Amino acid sequence: MVARGLWERFKERLVYDESSGFSLDTSRLTYDDAYLSRMEPAAQRALASMRELERGSIANPDENRMVGHYWLRAPRLAPTEELRESIVTTVKDIKTFADRVHSGAIKTPAGGKFTHILVVGIGGSALGPQFVNQALGSASDPMTISFFDNTDPDGMGKVVAALRDMSSTLVIVISKSGGTKETRNGQLVAKAAWQAAGLEYRDYFVAVTGEGSELDKTAISEKWLARFPMWDWVGGRTSEFSAVGLLPMALQGFDIEAVLKGAADMDTLTRGEVTKRNPAALLALGWYHCGCGRGGKDMVVLPYKDRLELFSKYLQQLVMESLGKERDLEGKVVNQGLAVYGNKGSTDQHAYVQQLRDGVHNFFAVFIEVLRDRSTRTIQRESLGDFSTERVEVEPGIYSGDYLTGFYLGTRQALFEKGRESITVTVPEVNEYYVGMLIALFERAVGIYASLVNVNAYHQPGVEAGKKAAATVLQIQSKVMSSLKAAREPLSLEGVVAAANLEDSSETVFKILRHLAANGRVKVISRGTLFEDRYATA
Repeated sequence: MVARGLWERFKERLVYDESSGFSLDTSRLTYDDAYLSRMEPAAQRALASMRELERGSIANPDENRMVGHYWLRAPRLAPTEELRESIVTTVKDIKTFADRVHSGAIKTPAGGKFTHILVVGIGGSALGPQFVNQALGSASDPMTISFFDNTDPDGMGKVVAALRDMSSTLVIVISKSGGTKETRNGQLVAKAAWQAAGLEYRDYFVAVTGEGSELDKTAISEKWLARFPMWDWVGGRTSEFSAVGLLPMALQGFDIEAVLKGAADMDTLTRGEVTKRNPAALLALGWYHCGCGRGGKDMVVLPYKDRLELFSKYLQQLVMESLGKERDLEGKVVNQGLAVYGNKGSTDQHAYVQQLRDGVHNFFAVFIEVLRDRSTRTIQRESLGDFSTERVEVEPGIYSGDYLTGFYLGTRQALFEKGRESITVTVPEVNEYYVGMLIALFERAVGIYASLVNVNAYHQPGVEAGKKAAATVLQIQSKVMSSLKAAREPLSLEGVVAAANLEDSSETVFKILRHLAANGRVKVISRGTLFEDRYATA
């Protein structure tokens, strides 16, 4: 009886797009029609807000900006001819640049071809390209790729050490403002690495940035190889269909037109005004239901495909930076948000699925199902000769991909038996078109959910607060070093604090001194306990 009821609910709840093969299944959510009816007015208001956003309304009131990432895959929707032309021209320029690099028309100073890319960026300027590379990359791509996505010297050193040939590596520096410190630091480290290798770095560097930014000025004055625009109406976490993502995609040999087509088709599908047939609206309403409109439960993203392993990491920024807000649009303190984590199936069945089924009930799951074991794109690009991984029987009539499907369906059912809710997103395969669809689906769901909870999804005051706090720490460090240099003898922690007039920052001073000492930039002269050490410049 229960199984029969589930089958009827599945048929009723499944949203299927015949033209693409995409589907969304909310049958494992426990709401009924009364919930959707009750939420219908709010859902219609959210859809109306999305329509206004796409027409060019000021959707980011804090920064008085339009929000136009949807125009990137449908330039005709942009509110002015100037914007439409800029989008179209940029895509054309990206394709031309990539074609010239691949053909050797744009070559290294030594006359060879560029064969590798180093992307220098952080947040959306790195997460999008990293996810797409993981999803679509293959050994036969015309260019491989690596990333500086943090200001960690050890991490950047590891990347530089792994570069087989810096002289054939193109460096793409991505920063809209040009002032993002992590990216600027990576830019300077890359510059120093190229110079240390005896290479003229400006012949290898490409900028993706806002017009007139510090990075733009640097690229112009130093005559970098190329520059591509970022616009103030595109946020970093929604920039994958701008030059941020399209330039690395094109250089790796991915079909950017197919990616844009997938995103545009999902946008069309999710503009529908019938809530029960709109997958983005249903996804957002599912989040609202599971978390009681307060983000009361975490979203665990479980793609059953290795190539989508980084999707949950990508969604962490898209969802949490967009929805994690202290105040709503009226200024009321609401502390909204939706926590996201995940990895991939069936790997997680040997990790945290045990807790998901039997432990604290503080989550709901979003499964990503991929129907084909290997996509046509993968098979075409990764020739394995006579060997075919998808045709290896692991039991009579059973293949490894069958097990993957079995684990997905089994886990979904095992969770539901314990009252754990889930949503399933299904795509036929992993290729450019469906990667575009997946990104666009969640972008639109975020926009709709933000309207449901009345927050600004397009600013990030918490991130800016962290940047300001970091700047303050570095100012304190400068004062600490100046005080040590001026001192006639080693100073205790209290002595440094007093000399630098930093009485309210003793803990920060202590942490700074420990960091400087660990890196040999100050000397430690022990005089007893940890807090009684004395310090001098190295």
